[in-house]
Amino acid sequence: MGPRPSLGLRARLLSAFALLCVVTAAAVAGGMYVQARTEILQRTQDAAVRAMTSRLQTLYPLRNPAPGPDELGRIARTVADGNISAVALYHGTHSPADPRPGPPAAPGSGPPPWRQRPGGNAPVLDPGVIPAELRRTVADGEIAWQRVVWRGEPVLIIGTPLLIIDRDRTTRMSGIEVYVARDLSPEQRSIDALAARAWLTGGAALAFAVVLASLATRGVLGPVRELGRAARLLGEGELRTRIAVRGSDELAEVARTFNTTAAELERHVEQLRAMEADARRFVADVSHELRTPLAALAAVADVLDEEAAGLPEPAGRAARLVSQETLNLTALVNDLIEISRFDSGVAALAPNEVDVAELVRATLRVRGWSESVRTELPPAVTAWLDPRRVDVILANLVGNALRHGEPPVSVRLRADPHRIALEVRDHGPGLDEAVLPHVFDRFYKASAARARSEGSGLGLAIARENARLHGGDLTVANAPDGGAVFTLSLPRRAHEPGGGSG
Repeated sequence: MGPRPSLGLRARLLSAFALLCVVTAAAVAGGMYVQARTEILQRTQDAAVRAMTSRLQTLYPLRNPAPGPDELGRIARTVADGNISAVALYHGTHSPADPRPGPPAAPGSGPPPWRQRPGGNAPVLDPGVIPAELRRTVADGEIAWQRVVWRGEPVLIIGTPLLIIDRDRTTRMSGIEVYVARDLSPEQRSIDALAARAWLTGGAALAFAVVLASLATRGVLGPVRELGRAARLLGEGELRTRIAVRGSDELAEVARTFNTTAAELERHVEQLRAMEADARRFVADVSHELRTPLAALAAVADVLDEEAAGLPEPAGRAARLVSQETLNLTALVNDLIEISRFDSGVAALAPNEVDVAELVRATLRVRGWSESVRTELPPAVTAWLDPRRVDVILANLVGNALRHGEPPVSVRLRADPHRIALEVRDHGPGLDEAVLPHVFDRFYKASAARARSEGSGLGLAIARENARLHGGDLTVANAPDGGAVFTLSLPRRAHEPGGGSG
């Protein structure tokens, strides 16, 4: 399995910003909701407690310390109105018209917590909905309240004991407990509406923040993309590539650094190119200057070679050595001159339509290799080539195979309507895998698997340059059953002089 595709920098920035906005909006909305709910309920609760205690003040002093049902009903009606239901209990006893007391009902079951007293206007609280914990707290002489949910509706229940004030201003429990229930549905609707507005505001703020984040990331990533594009162009060799510097922030500093680096790189590359051109020019000039004295030396070497047989053995051996090294030096100078033509761009083709099979046979025949090399040359294969340059390529490949490989050496021709391919193969040990990438390098000689070369080390480099001058290529590989295989691939119609395509 390949690596998982990762989100781009823009997507990651937007996701992180959106997540931050969501968390912030949720925290703000949640905090606003809790604060508003607490304030609204607390305000409602305080108002209900104040109203209840204010109305109960009108009952003092108690006219009947041991009230009956009618008196309890009058007490309940004192604190009840259209929005608040009430019940007054005396040691758990209440008006016969009211529901009988019993254990607290389970939340969400039973009748509503208030009902209209028959024949009256004040709603009566059902004692069954009063939580037992609240009743115990009130029975202990404390005013208390508790919010409960009845059938999905929030209800505030407040309870307080009534006290008897003696003549000495001391107080004691009267046994009367008054409970009121206030419907909190209007307040809950207000809280829900406020929460909805908070979430809507948070959603709108989130959308606005995402838009701003998108614009901000575009402003940040735009220069980054431009920097990436410029770096790719610089890597492709466009050394004059620069990017615009905008502002004075960190991105602008990166742009200035890139431009400075690119300028320095261009300057160094230009210096290296100039030095390389000077070196090539020097080699070409020296090679040309050596041609005349080498021609004279070659003539003298020929004479020495002819006379070597008649000279004493030490002198004859020296004469033959001078002759051979003169020939090697002449070949090196000629190769240097040839490679300098490719470097300077003045090498040109002189193409003709040739019979490829006959060209191969002529190359082998002239050098006396016809009996040493196997050929597989289909007839009637013609191509528009420079015969001299193809001859140089074949001579180098076959000569290397004969000198460094093992027999049999073969030349095979393959063709299709557009290209020809000439394979030169030997059956020796082949080339080391570490050597293959460097075979066509200039002055590279590999002696690990082959005998020491007497050549200049430029032959294969010149051969590949000749192939590329035709619009083709020269490659090398090891055959599965042993031996090196050089493949010369050329178009059937090479480029004509002047750069035109024939």
